[in-house]
Amino acid sequence: MVATATRITRDTDLAEQVAQDAFVQALEQWPGQGVPDRPAAWLMTVVKRRAVDVVRREATREDKYRQLAEETRAMSDDVAVEELADGRIEDDLLRLVFICCHPVLGREARVALTLRLLGGLGTQEIARAQLVPSATAGQRISRAKRTLSDSGVAFENPTHADRLARLPTVLAVVYLIFNEGYAATSGASWTRPDLSGEALRMGRMLTHLLPRAPEVHGLLALMEIQASRFRARQGPDGPVLLDDQDRMLWDRLLIRRGFEGLARAQALGGGPYTDQAAIAACHARAVTPEQTDWAEIARRYDRYAARHRSPVVELNRGIAHWKAHGTANARAILEPLLSDARMTRYHLLHTALAELALADGRTAEARLRLSAARTLTSNAADLSVITTKLARLDEAEHPDSGGEQGR
Repeated sequence: MVATATRITRDTDLAEQVAQDAFVQALEQWPGQGVPDRPAAWLMTVVKRRAVDVVRREATREDKYRQLAEETRAMSDDVAVEELADGRIEDDLLRLVFICCHPVLGREARVALTLRLLGGLGTQEIARAQLVPSATAGQRISRAKRTLSDSGVAFENPTHADRLARLPTVLAVVYLIFNEGYAATSGASWTRPDLSGEALRMGRMLTHLLPRAPEVHGLLALMEIQASRFRARQGPDGPVLLDDQDRMLWDRLLIRRGFEGLARAQALGGGPYTDQAAIAACHARAVTPEQTDWAEIARRYDRYAARHRSPVVELNRGIAHWKAHGTANARAILEPLLSDARMTRYHLLHTALAELALADGRTAEARLRLSAARTLTSNAADLSVITTKLARLDEAEHPDSGGEQGR
């Protein structure tokens, strides 16, 4: 809806408002009149009409009206859902992705704006994805919208050359949307499969749009392999971590498609996402946690970090070295990250250090790390996992006090 409204209004702020207005109209009318047979078509029709009205009100020249000719055609409420999904909507979404990734914006602003408009992420979620305070993320989004408006960016399909130039940022945004679905920043659910599904859909669209771009296939392979674990990540008692997952629940079709995409990406030359997909494939090949080739994963992370070092990569590399070579190797990688202000706000670093402390029998340190992690996440499932670990520490230190065993 936002993408379609953007195509008509040429203004991202107006487009968001038009989409919100459509939902308000639905909330006002549907309770009394009933939900229409085709809700998606109804909403899209309202969006188109409102967007056209906005442009008409602001139009000052005849050529503005001529631009509306295509949009004012076939505005019936009877438009079929199939007509809305025949590729035009997908074109609008991809167009909006590439517009948001216009070089007139800085990289961080491109990512923040696309996550807001395409991923539907809130400021807090975008802030976590970019490892910045919420206020900073909000300012980036506002400035990006203003820059697009003031610079007169053309809201049209970019050329093939433009697509290739903007592709790295587009891929980064798609993966951030996937990651927010894979491990939600906030809310009651640990995952948001709808967001990850949207990222997968955009990834598949990109493989058709740019079939010779290796990293498009690499990213899609990475997302498909990771998405294969969704059913196993949630159990009756809450989140299930990787080592505890029932791997029979992993989606073998997604894994097979991921392997095929990985092979295609490697044949085309590969890149950073292809390298990450190869690491994910190491996990997918292990039928049990004990069969995981952690030494190979650690080697791959070493090679990857040498070319694409980042604090989050270092966190993952440290965990791989812990599993492959022990806690001392892991501490040498992870503890320096505490000097990075961004990572001190990242709860996963503290939970990783807590696991190292537990493995070394340093219970007091583990408690401090878990307590810090608990203050740094607003996701209910993450909080549940951390709280359970803290409760187990209490139970181990005071076995006669009741706790889980007493229930």
